[in-house]
Amino acid sequence: MTATAQKTRHSALNATARVDALDWTHITGDLDASGCAILKGLLSPDECAAVAALYPDDKHFRSRVVMGRHGFGRGEYKYFSYPLPDLIAQLRPALYLRLVGVANRWNETMGIDIRYPDRHDAFLKRCHDAGQVRPTPLLLQYGEGDYNCLHQDLYGEHVFPLQVAILLSESGRDFSGGEFVLTEQRPRMQSRPEVVPLRQGDAVAFAVHHRPVQGTRGPYRVNLRHGVSRIRSGHRHTVGVIFHDAK
Repeated sequence: MTATAQKTRHSALNATARVDALDWTHITGDLDASGCAILKGLLSPDECAAVAALYPDDKHFRSRVVMGRHGFGRGEYKYFSYPLPDLIAQLRPALYLRLVGVANRWNETMGIDIRYPDRHDAFLKRCHDAGQVRPTPLLLQYGEGDYNCLHQDLYGEHVFPLQVAILLSESGRDFSGGEFVLTEQRPRMQSRPEVVPLRQGDAVAFAVHHRPVQGTRGPYRVNLRHGVSRIRSGHRHTVGVIFHDAK
C-alpha cells in the first residue's frame, strides 16, 4: 500500500471514530426540535481539502449537473460513482447507523409504516432491488453569484428521511455569503427559515422531506426544503451524503 493510500485509509478510519465520538444525545435533540443539527469538526482541514481536490478528476464521478440548465440555481455538482472514495464510503454507513433510530421514530410518530434496517448495506439492497442503483453522494462547487434553490433530494420510491452536508471550505476566508438555509412549512402557517452557521469541516444533518412536530392536538407532519444562499465572493465546496440511491 502506498503512503498516500495509507494516509487516506487512516483518515477514513479516524472519520468513522469521530462520528461515534459526537454527542448524539444533543444532536438528536436538535433534530427533534428544529429538523437540523450541526456535527462540529466532522472532517479535518486536510480531509476537506483532499475531498474538494477530487472535483476536477472525472474518474471519481458518474455525472455532472450544471444547475442553471435545470432551474436549480447557479453553480454545479457531480455525483460520485461506485466505489465511493474511502472517506465517503466510511462516513456514509457510520452516519446512517447513528441516524436510523431517529428516522424510524419519526416515521412511527407520523404514522408512516416504513421502517429502516439497522445497517446501511441492508437499506441499499432495498434501494437496489427497486431499481435505485445509482450512488447519490455528491460534491458541489459554487463561485461568486452562485446559489442553490430550495429543494428536496428525492430520487425514487425509497427515501431515507435524513441526510448530511459537510462544508469543505472556510467561510470568511475562501468565500463569503453561501449560508446553508432550511425552510419549514407548517400547515396554515408561513414558512419558517433556519440559517445554519458552519465552519470548515462542520456538517449539518437535516430532514430530507418532512418531520414530526408536536402540536396541542398531537403530532403533525411539516414539510422541509433546503438550499444555499448566494455566494458573495470566492469559492465554496460541499459534500452531500445522501443515504438512498437513485433510479
